[in-house]
Amino acid sequence: MRSGVSRRGFIQAAGTLALAPPLASAAAGTRDWPPAEGEGVPKLCLGIGANADPTLMRKYKQIGIDHVLMGGGPLPWTEGSLRKLRGRFEENGLKVSNLMIGGFPNTLYGRPGRDEEIDEVSQSIRAAGKVGLPVIEYNFYAHRLMTGYHEVPGRGGAGMTGYDYSMGKDLPPLPEVGTHTLEEMWANITYFLKAVVPVAEEAGVRLALHPNDPPVPLSRGSQQIMATLDGWKKLITIVDSPANGITYDCGVTREMGEDPVEVCRYFGERDRINHVHFRNVRVKTPYVDYVEVFLDEGQVDMFAVMKELVRQRYPRALYPEHQRALDADRELKGFHPYYPGGGGYTGLVYNVAYTKAMLQAALSS
Repeated sequence: MRSGVSRRGFIQAAGTLALAPPLASAAAGTRDWPPAEGEGVPKLCLGIGANADPTLMRKYKQIGIDHVLMGGGPLPWTEGSLRKLRGRFEENGLKVSNLMIGGFPNTLYGRPGRDEEIDEVSQSIRAAGKVGLPVIEYNFYAHRLMTGYHEVPGRGGAGMTGYDYSMGKDLPPLPEVGTHTLEEMWANITYFLKAVVPVAEEAGVRLALHPNDPPVPLSRGSQQIMATLDGWKKLITIVDSPANGITYDCGVTREMGEDPVEVCRYFGERDRINHVHFRNVRVKTPYVDYVEVFLDEGQVDMFAVMKELVRQRYPRALYPEHQRALDADRELKGFHPYYPGGGGYTGLVYNVAYTKAMLQAALSS
C-alpha cells in the first residue's frame, strides 16, 4: 500500500473518528456562537451538475454551502479530468466531496466484460485518490422501480412525493435486464467489492453504496440486495473495511420500518457511514406505501439523527435532499422536477436552513 500503510493500519486509523467521544462542550456562560463546524463535524452538501453555471454556485455559497456532489461522468476517470473538475468548483468556493460512479452493467449482472469494467472503475478510484476526492458513491440495483412515484398535496398545496408499490409491482421484466435473484446479485457485488475495495483502501478513498430506494421486494421480477436492513448489514461484511460503506439515508431507513437513530448508531459505530442523505417521510406500510414530506413533519426524529451523527463525530458530507415543491419554484419558467412533487432552489433553501439549525443545535447540546 502507498506510504507504507498496511491494510490493518488503514482500518484501525479510520475507525478512530467514529469511536471518538462527543465534541467537548464550552464552559457554562462562555459558549461561542455559532458553534464551530470544523473537523469531526458533518459537512452540509448539495447536488449540482458538473457543468453548472457559476451563478448557481454563487447561490449555494449564499445559503452556507461549501461542499457539493455530482455524477462523475463516463469511465474511466482520469487524474487530469478530475483535477479540472475540482478546480472549477474550488474557484467558486466549493469543494467536491462525493462523485457518483456508474456505467458498469456487465458487473452488475455478472456478464462477460465485467473484468474490463472493474478495471475502469479501479482506474477511476486511483485517479480520485490522487486528487484528494474522499468519497465515491454508487448504486447496485438489479432494477429501480420508479413507477409508483406520484405527487401528493401537502400543507398549503405544497408538493409531496408519494410512493405506491401497487402501481408498478406487476410490471414485466425488461428484456435488456432480465430477472435476477438475491443469490445472483450478492455474488455479483461480492466479486466487485473484492476487486475494488483494496484499490480504494490504497487510494485513500471510501465507497458508499446507496440503499435501494424505493426499498421494494421485487422490481420487474428482480430481487434487491439493499432493500432491507439485513442487506445493509451483510454488505459491510463482504470486505471488512471502512472503504466498504454505505450511504446512510434516514428517510429510506424509516421507509423500511426501521428506527433511523438505531440504524445510524449501528453503522456509525462501525465506521461504515461514508455519506448521509437527510430527509423525512410518513410511512403507511413499510417498504411499499409512504410519502416524502418536509423535514419538520415526518416520522423521522431529524434532531435525534443529527445528534447521533455529531456524537459519532461523523466528518463527511450530509445531503439534505428531496426538497418539496413550493409555489416560488413552480411559478418559474421551465420548472421540471426530477420527482413528482419535488421542488427547486427555494425548496433547497428551506432544507439547508432547517438542517443547518439542526446541526448547530446538536453541536451546542
